[in-house]
Amino acid sequence: MAPTKIRKAVLPVAGLGTRFLPATKAVPKEMLTIVDRPIIQYVVDEARSAGIEHIVFVTGRNKQVIEDHFDIAYELEHTLMERDKKSAMALLDAIRPAPGTTSFTRQQAPLGLGHAIWCARDLVGNEPFAVMLPDVLVKAEVGCLAQMVHTYEERGGNVVAVDEVAPDQTHNYGIVDPQDWDGGREISIKGMVEKPAPGTAPSNLSLTGRYILQPEIFDLLQTQETGAGGEIQLTDAMIALMQTQSFSAVAYEGRSFDCGSKPGFLAANIAYALDNEELAGQIRPLLAEILNS
Repeated sequence: MAPTKIRKAVLPVAGLGTRFLPATKAVPKEMLTIVDRPIIQYVVDEARSAGIEHIVFVTGRNKQVIEDHFDIAYELEHTLMERDKKSAMALLDAIRPAPGTTSFTRQQAPLGLGHAIWCARDLVGNEPFAVMLPDVLVKAEVGCLAQMVHTYEERGGNVVAVDEVAPDQTHNYGIVDPQDWDGGREISIKGMVEKPAPGTAPSNLSLTGRYILQPEIFDLLQTQETGAGGEIQLTDAMIALMQTQSFSAVAYEGRSFDCGSKPGFLAANIAYALDNEELAGQIRPLLAEILNS
């Protein structure tokens, strides 16, 4: 029997963005722009391209602007219509979700990623779902989540995205333990560990911030004890779920950018600008001039 379709994605957007202060004092980190659109827009676009029908945003205080971004802006759109700005109107129409296809719920306290996912339990219901961390952008010809959905449709169970990192950097990431990995892109995994001590990692395949999970994860998160940092960790719940359900990893095709860090954010801006037909010809000589100055 074919696995249940992945219809919903949970996007945890309640973080404070302290690494980007003072920029994030009044503007959510998810609304910082990569070239000409906020980070969160890229993640939503990736979800929609993978066939996601409903997106659940887990927000916090001072995140109202995220909801506004995906809503109608009456004054702006009225002005654009009066000035016959058809291309701008088409752009806004394209990014606006259909009515009833987004939900917003609050994580009242910063209790960790696992707790944020648990806050979406009633909106997700008893069906498998995707989790997409908005700090991570994956630039790919075929979206990372779409690649994962393909694997899920073949294998069922739970699926995580992984990326190869330098062996001396594994202690900075969640690392999966593959089972008989032959270098292919679809990998059966038998375990995972959060930030293993140097020299103890079972592989150099790190979790990337994209997951497809079965709804039983919610029961585990409800009783999950706090882990690293005194927070409820999603990785701990996945390790527990792995005792009864299968997990696969997808070594996706594409390049990821950690937009939660300043170097990753700047690198993403450069990479997406160079991929923009209108900007690439202007950006390349500017970059050369900066590097040679």
